[in-house]
Amino acid sequence: MTAETPPPPSASDIRRYRRNLQEEVDGRTLYLLLAEAEDDANLRSVFERLAESEQRHIDLWQAKLREAGADVPRFRPGLQVRVLGWLARRFGTGFVTPIVERMELNAVSMYDDQPEAIAEGLPGSERSHARLFQEIGSRPPRGEVDVARIEGRHRSASGNALRAAVLGANDGLVSNLSLVMGVAGADPGREFVALAGIAGLLAGAISMALGEWISVLSSREAFNRQVEIEREELEMNPEEERAELVLIYQAKGLSEEAARLTADRVFENRETALDTLVREELGMAEENAGSPMVAALTSFLLFAVAALIPAFPWFFADGGLAIGLSLGLGSAGLFLLGVAVTLWTGRSALYSGARQLALGLVAAGITYGIGSALGVAIDF
Repeated sequence: MTAETPPPPSASDIRRYRRNLQEEVDGRTLYLLLAEAEDDANLRSVFERLAESEQRHIDLWQAKLREAGADVPRFRPGLQVRVLGWLARRFGTGFVTPIVERMELNAVSMYDDQPEAIAEGLPGSERSHARLFQEIGSRPPRGEVDVARIEGRHRSASGNALRAAVLGANDGLVSNLSLVMGVAGADPGREFVALAGIAGLLAGAISMALGEWISVLSSREAFNRQVEIEREELEMNPEEERAELVLIYQAKGLSEEAARLTADRVFENRETALDTLVREELGMAEENAGSPMVAALTSFLLFAVAALIPAFPWFFADGGLAIGLSLGLGSAGLFLLGVAVTLWTGRSALYSGARQLALGLVAAGITYGIGSALGVAIDF
């Protein structure tokens, strides 16, 4: 049996090839303009290598157009590229790097559904380019490069789990305090308020747990998929992957020689190389994916404990006393959570705690007022 001959490119395919060609011409020109404007020889080398990569992409789309029997246009770079080049020459490449980074991030998925591009590994190149510009935008001042950090030897916890815990507890406290105050405003009786508080606790905690479970599971599935893609690229084009890693290390501030030595050391072990490529090219790491079950249980417990605070007084008290205790306990919790948030914001603990307290009490006051109005209208 003979293999089926693929259908010839359609008119829409040819238009797509031309759009891709224009994009790559713009990319190559932009990188060359950045290289011309860059004083740092190391970073200039990175831009020149990126231009070489774009030239290979240009050659690909020109070849596809010729195979389709279509004319190969001689595209000029777009106005945006020329303006960015002028700005880079006038104010330095650092001035336009944030703009270029956004452009690269927007282009990350441009080849994900194009079979010709996938066959040549272009989606991986686009991801790598975006990651490079993220590194260029955050590179340290010259002479302050931490090689241990670049190689991933010094890894510290990001604090994301703790931050999520604080925010989850805050959600539980604010939402249930507002719910309890809203129901208490209608004055339906102690048992009804307590029941509403427990119902709000369970509904919110279950919702948070399911949301976290789905979110973390999706992130882990996406991570595993990207690892497999990167593994295939490493198997098919190890030297190209090594070259991309060298560029990333140069973008971090290493000299070309140091970048090559570091990449060679990483590539001595295939699994280490895969882990590093996933982390450096995609900005992903297995330890950051987390466990769906742990995330769900943590969210459930933290939300439930925080939500219990304003509901608890209604188990044994009623009327003004229960309202006062609920507001008092809720206020203490709001202030402490506001203080905890300063671990990430760096703001004054007093200011952050007072702000969180004020916002929570405003929400509780609004729901209490609405509950009171409804209580009069419904006449419990």
